[in-house]
Amino acid sequence: MTEDSRFVIVGGGLAAAKLAEQLRAQEYAGALTLIGAESHLPYERPPLSKDHLLGKQALVDFTVHPEQWYRENRVDLRRDTTVTAIDRTSKTVVLPDGSTLPYDRLALATGSRPRRLPIPGTDAAGVYELRTIEQSDALLTLFGVAHRLVVIGAGWIGLEVTAAARNAGLEVTVLEAEEVPLQAALGKQLGAVFAELHRDHGVDLRCGARVAEIVTTDGRATGVRLTDDTVIAADAVLLAVGARPNVELAVDADLPTGDGILVDESLATSDPAIVAIGDIAEQQHPLLGRRIRVEHWANALNQPTVAAATMLGRPAVYDRLPYFFTDQYDLGMEYTGHVAPGQDASIVIRGDLGRRAFIAFWLDSGNRILAGMNVNVWDVTERIRELIVTGRPADPQRLADPDTEL
Repeated sequence: MTEDSRFVIVGGGLAAAKLAEQLRAQEYAGALTLIGAESHLPYERPPLSKDHLLGKQALVDFTVHPEQWYRENRVDLRRDTTVTAIDRTSKTVVLPDGSTLPYDRLALATGSRPRRLPIPGTDAAGVYELRTIEQSDALLTLFGVAHRLVVIGAGWIGLEVTAAARNAGLEVTVLEAEEVPLQAALGKQLGAVFAELHRDHGVDLRCGARVAEIVTTDGRATGVRLTDDTVIAADAVLLAVGARPNVELAVDADLPTGDGILVDESLATSDPAIVAIGDIAEQQHPLLGRRIRVEHWANALNQPTVAAATMLGRPAVYDRLPYFFTDQYDLGMEYTGHVAPGQDASIVIRGDLGRRAFIAFWLDSGNRILAGMNVNVWDVTERIRELIVTGRPADPQRLADPDTEL
């Protein structure tokens, strides 16, 4: 690319900031514009439901780059700005005032937003979601004044906020439609570990619960009514029922989408001038042999290296295995690999489920390892990754034996 080329990044989170960093690191010398909807400098999101809610980190601690970095690296950072449309024919993006910005290469890193429940009361005062620093700050303030929190949804965000709320002394009721928390991600056996964890810490966890409405008084949430007419009183309600990728720009621009924006192994869309990264990217994964979309920090951190190379016309493949982590009370967990929804897999446990110190492995019908999850067992992530990447069948009995080296 020549020095008069123009690259535009749409998105203001970790993936966008790291892509700008990688483009300069890979010696891109042309114009570079980063357009973010939030007023803040790009920041990481995991602390919003973890250390920030626990009072251990402030925004400055998880801001990706200080403002000076953007100046020094000639990044035209436009905050509080959205892109309303992409014109692929003229290679321009449209801004809210109707002006346009040309590009030679365009990167979409627009992230995701919380899903909404189609029930009455979700817009009432005292109903919270968690995606931005303002929403995390609002919860942190709530912890200082509220006594009873109802959390709708026992996924990762819901459970992490629950742990932080219990740490702050709130009474917490968690309502989950499935039989156990995290059932879609981990299955019933391992979801039960997290159910026991939260109940051991005083959480009123109600599984198989169906929510009918958020009860309000004078426009403020006062509780949650279930379909069996049970009403659970609350000072506040958190909606934590998953996320939806922000793919509207791509859809309107006729880029192919499925669960997210379809990209190849190099993170390029069907338009060779456009890449997509982070939560929105539904990638053809070279190791897994299928398309996957992963809403986790590791993708936002690592995909920009490959996306930058692709934008610069260099061969590159994103083949890292999915990875994510959680911290809840005294439980720390890392998960490496991928099990497709509905995929038939057996589980091998290495360690002690009752003590919550173990490694769980998911195996396919040929005993090849699909994924591994280490709970309160450390420094094994790389070994788990190697076991998955080799693709060799494992002996389940040896795998389960803590005395056998991984």
